[in-house]
Amino acid sequence: MHELSDLSLWHATMTADEWGPARAALGGPLDVDVAIVGAGYTGLWTAYYLLERDPTLRIAILEANVVGFGASGRNGGWCSALLPMGLDAMAAASSRDGAIRLQQAMHDTVSEVGRVVQAEGIDCHWAMGGYVSVARNPVQLQRAHEQVDHLHSYGFTDDDYRVLDADEARSRLGATSVLGGTFTPYCAAIHPARLARGLARAVERKGATIYEHTPVVEILPHEVRTAVGTVKADVVVRATEAFTNSIKGHARRLAPIYSLMVATEPLSDSFWREVGLRDRATFNDGRHMIIYGQRTADNRLAFGGRGAPYHFGSRINPTFDRSPKVKDLLHATLRELFPALGDAAITHHWGGAVAAARDWWCTAEFDRTSGLASAGAYVGDGVGTTNLSGRTLADLIGGEATPLTTMPWVGHRARKWEPEPLRWVGINSMVGLPISTDRHEARTGTPAKWREAALHRLTGH
Repeated sequence: MHELSDLSLWHATMTADEWGPARAALGGPLDVDVAIVGAGYTGLWTAYYLLERDPTLRIAILEANVVGFGASGRNGGWCSALLPMGLDAMAAASSRDGAIRLQQAMHDTVSEVGRVVQAEGIDCHWAMGGYVSVARNPVQLQRAHEQVDHLHSYGFTDDDYRVLDADEARSRLGATSVLGGTFTPYCAAIHPARLARGLARAVERKGATIYEHTPVVEILPHEVRTAVGTVKADVVVRATEAFTNSIKGHARRLAPIYSLMVATEPLSDSFWREVGLRDRATFNDGRHMIIYGQRTADNRLAFGGRGAPYHFGSRINPTFDRSPKVKDLLHATLRELFPALGDAAITHHWGGAVAAARDWWCTAEFDRTSGLASAGAYVGDGVGTTNLSGRTLADLIGGEATPLTTMPWVGHRARKWEPEPLRWVGINSMVGLPISTDRHEARTGTPAKWREAALHRLTGH
């Protein structure tokens, strides 16, 4: 068993063959065409599409730990069309057409990931069953109608996003107190660590070299500095996401936000007959606090949520990946959603950090003069978005004007996060706001309007 198999359910359920052989660290100075910092999804997809465009490129990927160590290997396994910023925010920053084009590109991205998974023989338990969100009180049901109406106002149709009545919602997800819900087909359930490791092998087959256990100290125009030597490159891609603050000169650019998960033992056929998810649709409900779940290929529930605190100074530490309090809360939420779960065991508990920009936008950018490129700040919506950013960076670096290079997120730059302790106070207030909003709705049966307005202002939705 690999030494990192206790990182998550996903890492623990890979065989030695699926892990693949260990990769060497960088041995000294190097000259390449493209140096990519980070062997998560962003870095791997960027290398993949660059080499599809030009198989002769010399590409080195530098990874501080191992492929799939960060959020790319530990996430909830939703390859979705979700973006952290809303349509109105995108339209205000660019145009209505630009917002529509970017959202449509995300719809297409889900299918593109599926195409590559099949073409490269990546067994990541791909199941494109869509995404169902159930409304479990009248306020959530009203919000579901408003959300779909808003999407339809941008020209999307019921084929893209639709409201479910109570019967259909319950047939898709047999949770308690279901009054209705929403459904979109643009989401696939995956085994994220298998995707990361399989994509890495596909990139290596195309000619890239991945150096593991090679922390980067500093990124400069046309060079990457490590403890063992400098990598010279025409183009340097920063794909470091939640670990960006570890790079010299990048403090306060992104904030690491923790999200934690649990997984059950494999559940019985009788449980699944009651709960549904026959096509392995990903799921949540209409609460403001972000929760997310999937039925795994081996019939477990993998379920996660936000609510873990932000740590002073944007610290990331393995001790933050698990919290008995959050584990118990997630377990209690699962049992409240699905009483048939009974005494089924929680076999795995894990977590990790995702990255958030100050304005909640993700971005892809490239400056040809300095040779510096970057993408990230997906705020947990990165499984699909990283593929789009990889294709976008490949077009930008290749110097080709394409529909992707004119999307509203290209070149977007958020202001820095506030210094401490303002950052700690602000982010933890933001973490707590959805909880208090949901409590108000449950207690009063009415929307918490000022809290909702504050959430929308903070997150751009």
